[in-house]
Amino acid sequence: MNHQTAGLSGLPHSQEPEFRVRARHTASTVTVYQAYRPEIGLPAARDGRFPTEWKRDRMTWVKPSFLWMMYRCGWGTKEGQEYVLAVEITREGFEWALRHSCLSSYEHGLHADRATWKRQLQRAPARVQWDPERDLHLQPLAHRSLQLGLAGEAARLYADEWIVSVADVTPLARTIHAHVRDGELDIARQLLPRERPYPVSDEVMTHLHPRGGA
Repeated sequence: MNHQTAGLSGLPHSQEPEFRVRARHTASTVTVYQAYRPEIGLPAARDGRFPTEWKRDRMTWVKPSFLWMMYRCGWGTKEGQEYVLAVEITREGFEWALRHSCLSSYEHGLHADRATWKRQLQRAPARVQWDPERDLHLQPLAHRSLQLGLAGEAARLYADEWIVSVADVTPLARTIHAHVRDGELDIARQLLPRERPYPVSDEVMTHLHPRGGA
């Protein structure tokens, strides 16, 4: 298989379904990524939970894709996103958020009308957005990566009940970035977290899919 065209799930990029949840996961946990300023990132990694400075009344976005997180935080170089965290949460929590989420944008054919979608969005404690997945050069790919926004009840459950562990993966991000800069893509790829297709029921996926599961 040509490594330059292979996704983390093992399929060539051209064969990846456009909409599919991919994540590093075990039988009981899922790993998502966030990036924070030192005042939050350092104590979170040290204590395995977010400090009091972390606002539970604000929406927080978690990303199962390591490379999408690298795109968002610039490999941990953007101001306020210097510390990259791998947050391991329970699968029960992750799936609760998926079941109780609403797409962040209106989709004709999936939502009855814009007013109905807006009501669903306002009520939902979580929202889903699909953005182009990224390669090692952080360029967009044809298939999409899940972004999961947590607010209200979902944000509180995430911070207080779902977290199993928090790890500072900033050194890993910088190491991979250095290999990419040096053109050592095979080495960089070997260091990436192994993300695999995550099993999501058809019932749940239907309301998360911008085309209604088509």
